[in-house]
Amino acid sequence: MAFLRSNNVETSSNTRLIEKRKKDFIWVERVSYLLDNKFNIGGFRFGLDPLLNLIPYAGQIISFATSILLVLIMLRNGAGSKVAVKMLLNVIYDAFFGSIPFFGQVFDFFHKANQKNIILLREHYFEEKHQGSAKKLLISILIILLVVCIALFYFMWLLSGWFIRLLGTIF
Repeated sequence: MAFLRSNNVETSSNTRLIEKRKKDFIWVERVSYLLDNKFNIGGFRFGLDPLLNLIPYAGQIISFATSILLVLIMLRNGAGSKVAVKMLLNVIYDAFFGSIPFFGQVFDFFHKANQKNIILLREHYFEEKHQGSAKKLLISILIILLVVCIALFYFMWLLSGWFIRLLGTIF
């Protein structure tokens, strides 16, 4: 009898967890729609994200914070580490290129990081894609960053050598 009661409690808690996950997913989907696709002008869809980007600094911060909040909510609801890293990369990519003056405003109209994250979540939850550890993805990113840093340091070394030689010819 105790086994049946514990099994019913476990089933009940799983049902509540699934319902909470669905409710949060719907909320995340609505906020993503608001940020990326709410408005339609001549068949071209855009949301609040590019409009917020018109407010210097504050708009980009609000948009970035909202996108991070959406990722955190889905992490809390059991999104795997691999899909979470991919979602964070979308958000960081959007924030980085969106912060470039003039280019960022245009970029935000076309790059819809939150909608891409919703697609990743759907694939993760319903098609069981993007499962597993993010270790390989993180190691790849770390190697790429390391190569970029080495290339930048080498470029700075060459530039400083050229500058020192230039100063030597002037004085």
